[in-house]
Amino acid sequence: MVKPLSFKGDKKPKKRKRTEAEPPTETSGPSDLTVATTAEDAENDDSWVSAEAIGDVQGPVMIVLPTEPPTCLACDANGEVFTDPIVNIIDANPTSAEPHDVRQVWVANKIYGTENFRFKGRYGKYLSCDKYGILSATSEAISALETWTVIPTPEAPGTFQIQSQRETFLTVKEPSKANGVPEVRGDATELNFDTTLRIRMQARFKPRIKATKEEKAKSKISRKELEEAVGRELNDDEVRSLKKARREGDYYEQLLDLKSKNKHDKYA
Repeated sequence: MVKPLSFKGDKKPKKRKRTEAEPPTETSGPSDLTVATTAEDAENDDSWVSAEAIGDVQGPVMIVLPTEPPTCLACDANGEVFTDPIVNIIDANPTSAEPHDVRQVWVANKIYGTENFRFKGRYGKYLSCDKYGILSATSEAISALETWTVIPTPEAPGTFQIQSQRETFLTVKEPSKANGVPEVRGDATELNFDTTLRIRMQARFKPRIKATKEEKAKSKISRKELEEAVGRELNDDEVRSLKKARREGDYYEQLLDLKSKNKHDKYA
């Protein structure tokens, strides 16, 4: 289930307490509660991290532009696309940037059956580029104008180029003398510093982080809990083996083997 976008520091809604606690089932124990809690924490992780590969680009993202001071791609209710200053950033480092306004957030999704992407803005319209390179977010439907290709930059790991279907690139231009604000367009024909972007994303959508947290949750069980499950004291090798089994999915088979061994030892 997709959850509403939240920012770091936002107050979490209080959960309603049950009037009567449900008794734990025989199959549940402290370790099961630990796994459930850790999995819930991972699901609610609202921190922002950098996309490092094409497979990371999904869910809410922030497109950080190569400007000084740092800005990002944003859109307003009228569909105007513009550069917006980044407030939540440490020492002007783009790898620490986080949005402070929902207008700075785009929802990235792969277009089914292709390797292309679409970027939906705050107001439900898709990022588009016309033949003149003018960007907008006014369309509720996907056409070639709203279709983008995300390309990793070989010389700069962790950065990307965003290419339109006309094979032009999203880029920033020097600020005009009128307002001093950098302009963002989609008409660059060559790769250069101005087309090199960073993509920040919510941690809970990053596949590698999700997998790591799930793995840690599965292996998070104490020696005491393992010994209680087996019914005797365990040596270090047995503890390591059982923890590995929890990560790899054959925990109950290993547990059964150790319990069977207990019975054989008892009647030996």
